[in-house]
Amino acid sequence: MRSPALVSETHRGSNSELFELELELPNKRLTDIAGGLIGFAERHARMKAMLRLLLDRDGLETWSKKHYGKRIPLIEVASDRYPLAVFHGDVGTGKTATAEASSNALARELNRDATLFKLSTRVRGSGSVGQMSTLINQAFEVVIHEAGKSKLAFLIIDEADSLAASRAQEQSHHEDKVAVNTLIQKIDDVRRMDGRVLVFLCTNRFEALDPAILRRAAHIEKFERPDDREREQLFRMDCEGMDIDARTLQELVKLTGPLSARELGFTFSDLRTRLLPEALGQAYPDRKLQGQDLVEAAKRLVPSPSIIRVADRR
Repeated sequence: MRSPALVSETHRGSNSELFELELELPNKRLTDIAGGLIGFAERHARMKAMLRLLLDRDGLETWSKKHYGKRIPLIEVASDRYPLAVFHGDVGTGKTATAEASSNALARELNRDATLFKLSTRVRGSGSVGQMSTLINQAFEVVIHEAGKSKLAFLIIDEADSLAASRAQEQSHHEDKVAVNTLIQKIDDVRRMDGRVLVFLCTNRFEALDPAILRRAAHIEKFERPDDREREQLFRMDCEGMDIDARTLQELVKLTGPLSARELGFTFSDLRTRLLPEALGQAYPDRKLQGQDLVEAAKRLVPSPSIIRVADRR
């Protein structure tokens, strides 16, 4: 997956303290980026029916009347869920990039005007009493106002465990607990927006999230490190036109997967932000990049450590 940092446009300066990204959807740039997200098409195809149920209330009504001639009770059950999706997995596995691309795809598929917001890390505040809770409130007010009566609004909260960590943890401070309470309250508020707001929580530490947050999640998606097929697809895509032979590709796939000397394979981020540039640096500016440059880079580098496994051992 490509880095979430590929998209960093802000259109409303007054909200710069609250959001690091505000983007009108559908957006062609996000559509193009989605084409480079390994596995995105398959993942979105699997998720979109569930996510659309959270947004397309009119579509649900139409479906019910078309097939049953009335509003069946199941529509009420589906409409009563919280518009919250939790994406969890190791760093560099594409959680935030997928949330951005899925928001864009949903706006396009539903043919709706929408705005994508990505919460700024500055919302965590400087430690002043009540600051984090106030900023969370302000951020949700902007998102809800933007949705209004007809638009869609998507809110991505990256590193969500820093705002939504379990209140039962011994190290949880009073301000942290207040922030979690505020976040829960605001998720409850957007539930009353009749499917016009969808919140994505992205986290590397799923086990740290507060149980009340997880109970509200309508969809939970786990992101794994890329398997052999996905790593091969990435190498083929990013090395197109470089005449890298099939044997070298297979060696790269093997070297970047779990080996006997280590349990973990490379993440998408490891491959695209470390291995490929490392190999390129061996050739630039004097010669073409050779397959051996890639192989040697794969042998020199090690995968990024797993935050999840480190947390599990504590």
